[in-house]
Amino acid sequence: MMRTVLDYLDSTALRLPDKVSFRDENTSLTFKQLREQALSGGSALTDAGITREPVAVYMSKTPSEIAAFMAVLEAGCFYVPIDDEMPKMRIRLIFENLEPRAVICDESTRESVKELAGDAKVFIWDEISDSSVNEEKLASIRALMIDTDPAYIMYTSGSTGIPKGVAVCHRSLIDYIESFCGVMKFDEDTVFGSQTPFYFDASLKDIYPTIKLGCETVIVPHTLFMFPIKLVEFLNNYKINTLCWVVSALTMISAFGALDENPPKYLKIVGFGGEVFPIKQYRKWKKALPDVRYINLYGPTETTGVSMYYEVDRDFEDDEAIPLGKPFENVDIFLLDENDKEADEGEICMRGTCVTLGYYQDPERTSAAFVQNPLNSRYPELIYRTGDLARRNERGELVFISRKDFQIKHMGHRVELGEIEADVNSVKGVVASCAVYLKKKDRIELYYEGKPEEKELLTYMKEKLPRYMVPTKVHKLDRLPLTPNGKTDRKGLTALSEGY
Repeated sequence: MMRTVLDYLDSTALRLPDKVSFRDENTSLTFKQLREQALSGGSALTDAGITREPVAVYMSKTPSEIAAFMAVLEAGCFYVPIDDEMPKMRIRLIFENLEPRAVICDESTRESVKELAGDAKVFIWDEISDSSVNEEKLASIRALMIDTDPAYIMYTSGSTGIPKGVAVCHRSLIDYIESFCGVMKFDEDTVFGSQTPFYFDASLKDIYPTIKLGCETVIVPHTLFMFPIKLVEFLNNYKINTLCWVVSALTMISAFGALDENPPKYLKIVGFGGEVFPIKQYRKWKKALPDVRYINLYGPTETTGVSMYYEVDRDFEDDEAIPLGKPFENVDIFLLDENDKEADEGEICMRGTCVTLGYYQDPERTSAAFVQNPLNSRYPELIYRTGDLARRNERGELVFISRKDFQIKHMGHRVELGEIEADVNSVKGVVASCAVYLKKKDRIELYYEGKPEEKELLTYMKEKLPRYMVPTKVHKLDRLPLTPNGKTDRKGLTALSEGY
């Protein structure tokens, strides 16, 4: 029985030693090199007395960072990805919560680590990646590892501004990888285009299938996501055939005409998630690349990333949403209403090995989200409450409604901000939109990008929506601001509205 994700690396490095695993524009690692560097780095950590504890990996997004993750696991530790793209204050808060004794950095982050790492021992990756391998020590560590040991911690944004460190064990990760690879039908010939930073769980969709199956991941330069045509050229140059991207990255390509000029000709699979894919933008992809498999992927970090999927198999109206679909194997998903009773509309809740270990050194927030299953009073059973609202459609499929946080009470009515956005996104010429609620002023405002003018869009909403759902103000932007992981920056837009 597989106990750790390192078993994937051992097997693939033996089977395909000289095949490239991860590459970017400048460097690449074969599976043999990946494993050798992992063993060397892991030995350096254990020789320094670092084991069974968190190790922060503060490096630029390169193939070497993946090797550093594997090195941390070889030492019996769990890795915590950190990136220079993160605001310095966020990094400080993470270090305060994590209290790491060890940090791995590279030359690009060396100076920043000195400022932020405190008393932690700093390991320079280039200096430890070819250390002597302590095979006996690593073997003894591996023999003691079990599948409920943590593999990594991913920090997500907390509503209070304090990041939450989601701790994920090997068993959750292994079950996720096995289900995900089966659903997506990846194989040895899969070539991923890696879009998200490694400190977001969306990156797991590329990293671990590559290590398990012996396929390849190409790291796409971050700068290309501002230039859709050059981005598509990159995908074609590297013969990338599989994308698991956030919706905003895909709509950036379709909304700015890149699919018309030179579509990505090698694509076979497009997985998307993070936000609702506007039907108009999805149609552009489907028209340009009709033979591609399009799969909606859903799941929060607290349930090891993706937990549900829906392979798009039919047409949808402009104001419809692509369903979330059905759960992965060994995942149970159900809806709870306001009285904690199972319902056809309510909060998405999950149980199974997908449910993670909770928030690192944060018992209060852990106990609020990871709770006893209210449908089971007979024995202890933790579930995760996602905070996402959904309903079952006439086909029995789950359809996302909104975040629980985005369900507001306005003018005496319950309003889903997502419903306003869905209507606006159906308007011809609108690329994307975001509705925000200003609680102190008790008003709704809308931001959007696209061709229609503000007055034109406001007139449409007055005709289409109930009076209590019509935004007080409408703001046209050249581009909606995004968070580092590619989602619409709602907090930033809310702060902008409050400043008007």
